[in-house]
Amino acid sequence: MMDLFDHAQGSETGHRPFADAIRPESLEHFFGQGQVVGDGAFLRRAIESDRLGSLILWGPPGVGKTTLAQIIARRTERWFEHFSAVLGGVKEIRLIVEAAKERRRLYRRQTILFIDEIHRFNKAQQDALLPHIEDGTLILIGATTENPSFQVNSAILSRSRVVVLEALTEDALSALLARAWDHTIRETRWPDATCTPDVFKQLAQLADGDARRALNALELALDDGRAIDEALVTQVIDRKILSYDRDGDGHYQVVSAFIKSMRTTDPDAAAYWLHRMLDAGEDPMFILRRLVIFASEDIGHADPQALQIATAALQAFQFVGLPEGAYALMQATTYLATAPKSNTIKTTIAAARQAVRIHGHLPVPKHMRNASTALQKSIGDGQGYTYPHDSANAYNGQRGMPEGLDDLRLFEPKSVGMENQFKARLASLRQPSTDSASDPVDS
Repeated sequence: MMDLFDHAQGSETGHRPFADAIRPESLEHFFGQGQVVGDGAFLRRAIESDRLGSLILWGPPGVGKTTLAQIIARRTERWFEHFSAVLGGVKEIRLIVEAAKERRRLYRRQTILFIDEIHRFNKAQQDALLPHIEDGTLILIGATTENPSFQVNSAILSRSRVVVLEALTEDALSALLARAWDHTIRETRWPDATCTPDVFKQLAQLADGDARRALNALELALDDGRAIDEALVTQVIDRKILSYDRDGDGHYQVVSAFIKSMRTTDPDAAAYWLHRMLDAGEDPMFILRRLVIFASEDIGHADPQALQIATAALQAFQFVGLPEGAYALMQATTYLATAPKSNTIKTTIAAARQAVRIHGHLPVPKHMRNASTALQKSIGDGQGYTYPHDSANAYNGQRGMPEGLDDLRLFEPKSVGMENQFKARLASLRQPSTDSASDPVDS
C-alpha cells in the first residue's frame, strides 16, 4: 500500500492544482502557525523527535492541517496512512487496522492514521477507532474545521491533544504568496508571468486567512496570461470571498456576531452580519427562525411588538421570497436590534425548570381543581376558586402555586420598556392586604 509520502512524491505536479503542488515539505516553509510549530513549540519537538501522540488538528479551512500532516509523514519513521472521512467508513477502517496490526507484529512499526474531516464520522465510526488507539495499534491525527468538543467523541478527545491552528495573518499570507511566486513550479508553468509589488498584499487581504484561497486566486490570475496587477486581481476574483462556511465553525461565529450585535443594540453591525449571511448563501429561513427566537428570548415584554415584527417578517418572506424578502429581513433585524432588551422570559423558563426539578410534581391546589371527575370530587369539591374579573383591578389575590410554594416568584420583570408596566402592576397588586384570608400572598 502506498503511503502519503510516496503518493506526494509520485504525483505529477503538472496536473495538480498550484496550491497542492507547492505544499511545503518542511516546517521551515510552514507559514503562520508559530504558536504550534515554532522554535521550541511542543509539536515541533514531537515531530522532530518522532515521538508523536494522537492529535486533533482544529482550525478553519486553508490554515495548513493537511499540509502539517504531510510534513509529519515525511519526518516520521512510522507508517503513515491517509484516510478521508468523506470517502470511507467502518469497513475501510477495519482493513487499515488489520494491516496496522500485521505491520506492528512483523516489523514493530507503528501506524499513524490521518483522518481528514474527522467530524464527518458519526459516533459509531469514531467508536470503532477507540480500542486501536488505546492498545497502540494506531496513532490518530484527525483534522477538523468543527469544534472537536462537539464533534469528536469525548473518549477520543481524552486520549488526544487538540492543536488549534489559527487563520493566517495577512503578513503570513503575503510571505506564503511570495514563496509561491519564487517556486520552481510557478517558474516552469508561467515563466513569463509578472506582477506588481502590491498584488501579494491585495490577495492576502482578499483571502481572509485562508492560504488555499490565496493560492487559488493567484493561480486564476496566472492563468489569465496578463501582467498581474491589482485591477486584474479584482477582475478575476470579482469580489472578496467571505469567510463563511454554512456547515462549519465559521458559520456559528457569524451567526453569533449577528445575535450579539442585536443584543447590544448595534443595528449597524446587525445589518452588516445579516448581509454577510445572505451574501454567503445562508438559508433565510434559518435567519428568520433566529429572529423569532430572539424576539422572545432577548426582548420579550420589554417590547411585545417585537415578536409580531419577527413573525410578520417570516410570513412576508414566505410570500415574496428573495430578493425582495431581504427588505423584511432587514426591517425585522434593525427593529429587534433597536428595541429595549430583557431576558426575563429566558430567566423565567430557567426558574420554572428549577422549581419543578427541586420540588417535583406537587398536587394542584384544591381551589384550582376542576371538579368534573369522580376522582377530583373525592379529593376535593373543586370549589373555592373565584373569578377575578369583577374584583378590584381584576385581582382577587388567589394564587395557583402548589401548597408550600406560595412565596415563590419565577417571573421578575425588569424596569425596561413596556416590561416596566408589568413590574409596576405586579408590585401594586402584591401589596400586603389587611384581609389575610382573601390575600394569601405576601410581597
